[in-house]
Amino acid sequence: MAPWALPIFLLAIWEAGCRTGLIPARVLPAPSDVAVAFWATAKTGALFHHAAISTERALTGLLIGGSIGFFLGVLNGLSKTAETLLDSLLQMIRNVPHLAIIPLVILWFGIDEAAKLFLVAIGVFFPIYLNTFHGIRTVDKGLIEMARVYGLSQFALFRRVILPGALPSVLVGLRYALGIMWLTLIVAETIASSEGIGYMTMNAREFLQTDVVLLGIIIYAVLGKVADALTRALEQRALAWHPSYQKVIA
Repeated sequence: MAPWALPIFLLAIWEAGCRTGLIPARVLPAPSDVAVAFWATAKTGALFHHAAISTERALTGLLIGGSIGFFLGVLNGLSKTAETLLDSLLQMIRNVPHLAIIPLVILWFGIDEAAKLFLVAIGVFFPIYLNTFHGIRTVDKGLIEMARVYGLSQFALFRRVILPGALPSVLVGLRYALGIMWLTLIVAETIASSEGIGYMTMNAREFLQTDVVLLGIIIYAVLGKVADALTRALEQRALAWHPSYQKVIA
């Protein structure tokens, strides 16, 4: 209950400020008004429809970008030659802001789903790539040498020593990527969408429905929190063998 004490207190202050007129409703609707907007959109099914579309886009982009990022992270982590050839180019692309490439993305993919998936995929790519690369490069060299002395094949060495050693860093990258995933999706869904939480929010802005705009922002935050909680559960399960995570669980 303690983690929720401050949010509940802030909600109470917010509601009181709106009800007493200190906060104009047009600037920031009261939490109760947002709750009414939630019930109205949920009752018609529109909220769940848009949330499902956004979630599908986010997970598809994560699957595409995350898979490529993991593969290149492993490749560059294991091969100095691959790092020399690829890493400089990837670091240059990493520093290009998403907003800067939106016109180019529209020219490439139009305004269909492909453009949105591309933006989400490139957003999640770099956290997973960098953390996978870092995790593999920081695996204890002594363990690798000992595994080689015991005669493990290259595949067994990767599966039983390198990948488990890099897993904590990979999962940190996944958690960070999930945050970037929702942030990028907000930008992506402003590109002529006809479905999704971003569309619902932008459409509400056109009609000055501030409560629905705020509801859309809260839905993004809730989806991000749920994704983070699921990743933490996966982290605790996958790293149950790790002494540091055993202490956290205890």
